[in-house]
Amino acid sequence: MIRLHHCVSARSFRPLWLLEELGLPYELVMHAFPPRVHDAAFLEINPLGTVPALFDGEVAMTESAAICQYLASRHPESGLDVAPSDPAYGDYLNFLHFGEATLTFPQTLVLRYGHFEPPERRQPQVVEDYARWCLSRLRTLEPRLAREPFLCAGRFTAADVSVGYALLLASHIGLSERFKPAVAAYWERLQQRAAFQRALAVEREAALAQGVSPESAMEWHERHDAGDFTPGARTREK
Repeated sequence: MIRLHHCVSARSFRPLWLLEELGLPYELVMHAFPPRVHDAAFLEINPLGTVPALFDGEVAMTESAAICQYLASRHPESGLDVAPSDPAYGDYLNFLHFGEATLTFPQTLVLRYGHFEPPERRQPQVVEDYARWCLSRLRTLEPRLAREPFLCAGRFTAADVSVGYALLLASHIGLSERFKPAVAAYWERLQQRAAFQRALAVEREAALAQGVSPESAMEWHERHDAGDFTPGARTREK
């Protein structure tokens, strides 16, 4: 059975969502974020100390967009993959990796310098600069999404999962209110998918069952900054 190591709202949500779209059996192992800090033994599972870490028999993978490509291609009957012979194949690969390489990277800097660093190390100008960077790249999707309900091939694919996670992250850090209309409507469509909603529910249920906070790391930091030290809060990264 597939085993997926995951943190709440982390990049590992991409393969979790895709697994739900595919309807495959899997085991979900939850970790407090970041796992390399809270569980030293996790480095034996993934020396990078990051999530996702997915194991499928002898296959071990740690890159979220690559995992989505792997899972979709292994199950072409799902329609979540786009075949190399399809004219939309180039668009598919481009958007599949656009979600991570172009849209998620700048948001990690917004998270770090707007939320995760101690107050004296935060950089408001870095936060605003990289928020604008992310939004400017996201606007390149506006004309396409004004014409089409999904990114490529005339249907929902793994590329939408990849970009959809970037939009989920953007909503966590307050950027969704700055989405252009077609992107905002696309994000609403993605959130209505049954598999997306199941992935959120499974994530929460598994976290509670395994003794992990169901809050995202950003939510915890916001409460901490506001002076809310509710019992059960996660340990702050040193």
